[in-house]
Amino acid sequence: MQKSVDIVNQTEGQIAETVVESIHSVMHLFRAQQYRVLRDGPHELTTMESKVLGFFSRRIGSTLSDLVSHTGRDKGQLARLIGGLRDRGLLEAKADEGDRRNLRLYLTADGAAIHRTLHRQRQRLSSLAVEGLSLLERQQLLAFLAKVRTNLEAAS
Repeated sequence: MQKSVDIVNQTEGQIAETVVESIHSVMHLFRAQQYRVLRDGPHELTTMESKVLGFFSRRIGSTLSDLVSHTGRDKGQLARLIGGLRDRGLLEAKADEGDRRNLRLYLTADGAAIHRTLHRQRQRLSSLAVEGLSLLERQQLLAFLAKVRTNLEAAS
């Protein structure tokens, strides 16, 4: 059942808060459903593990340092996470040709297969999320969210 938001009697400031709360609520629902798929699926992955697989699927041959720069997360935490993915045969490391001290990370065949499955599930959930919105409404929503993002980026 869809919850309606009563904005008729709200001030402009209250509406602004309601907008941001609504964005947060939608993302919370989306992430909760993603987590449920990860938790209940055959792969037993955490959300962060799935994000790491996604990172290395898009940035083939990147390093731990690249991941740290991209996420801003603790290097030790990410090193342990990568170690676990390597132990499970989902990531493999190869020495950098130019600097043998650097390890380049790649998805294994199993890691790539799991990533593809998770990507398809994310696409299905995304389609479900915007079901009933016309193409024009989807484009307008994207434009509105881009403005919100621009405003927040300018404030930081």
